Amino acid sequence: MKPTIKKQILFQLLPLILIFCFLYHQAIAKLISDWSVDPNFSHGFLIPFVALYMVWFKQNEIAQISHEPSNTGIFIVILGMLVHVAGNVGSELFLMRFSMIITLTGIIIYCFGFKMFWKVMVPVAYLIMMIPIPAIIWNKLAFPLQLFSAQISSQTINLLGIPVFREGNILHLANTSLEVVDACSGLRSLTSLLALTGAFSFLAPLGIVKKWILFFSAIPIAVAVNVIRLTITGAMAAWISPETAHGFLHDMSGLIIFGGALILVYVVFTIEMKIENRNG
Repeated sequence: MKPTIKKQILFQLLPLILIFCFLYHQAIAKLISDWSVDPNFSHGFLIPFVALYMVWFKQNEIAQISHEPSNTGIFIVILGMLVHVAGNVGSELFLMRFSMIITLTGIIIYCFGFKMFWKVMVPVAYLIMMIPIPAIIWNKLAFPLQLFSAQISSQTINLLGIPVFREGNILHLANTSLEVVDACSGLRSLTSLLALTGAFSFLAPLGIVKKWILFFSAIPIAVAVNVIRLTITGAMAAWISPETAHGFLHDMSGLIIFGGALILVYVVFTIEMKIENRNG
C-alpha cells in the first residue's frame, strides 16, 4: 500500500474513531461492568481479543484485498448511531450495544470497501457474543431448559437405582431436595461454549458446511453435559451426603463437566477432519 493511500485512510479513520469513542464510551464502560458482575457473561472480556486474533489469522488474505472505500459506509454509520439513540431513548441496553457492531461495519465499508468487510465479516459478527442477552429473552430460554434438564436428569438418576420424584424443576430425593435453578439450566455454559466453538470453527481447516456443523454441535453438547452434571450432583447427594450437592464439589463438577464439553467439541472436529481427508 502506498504511503499516500495509508495517510488518506488514516485521515478517514481518525475522526470516525473519535466519534465512535465519544458516542459509545458510556455503553462500553457499562458493558465491562456487566462482564465483571454477571458470571453468565464473564466470557465477554475475551471476545474482542479473540475477534482481533481471528482478523490477524487471516492477515495474508486480507493484505491481498484491494481497498475500495464506499460512501455507503457513511449511511451504515448513521444507521448505527440512530439505533444507539433509539436504544438510549428506550433504555434498551442491547440495542445500544448492538449498534456498536453496526457502526463498526459502516466504518470498515467506508474506509476499506465491501470486499474487505466480507473478509472480516465473521470476526465482526463474532462480537455479538460479548453482548449480554436481554433478560426477557434469557428468562424465556432458561426456564424451559431448567425443566428439560430436570426431567432428563430425574430419568437418568432413576436409571442409577436412586428413587427420585420430580416436581417441576425440583428433584426430590430420599434425603434431600435439589432445585434446578437458573444457574443450573445450562444456558450459561451454552453461551460460553458457543463463544469458544465459534472461534474454533472459524480457525478450523474445514469446509463451510462442516464449520457450521461444528459450531452448532455446541448446543446438544452443552445440554448433554449439563444433564450429566445434574445427574452426578443427584447421585453424590444420595450416595454421599446432601452437602456434596453444594459448595466446592458442586463448583468443581461444573468446571470438570465444561472441560468435558470442550473435549466433545474436539471429538466432533476430529471426526469431521477424518471425513474431510477421506473425501479429499
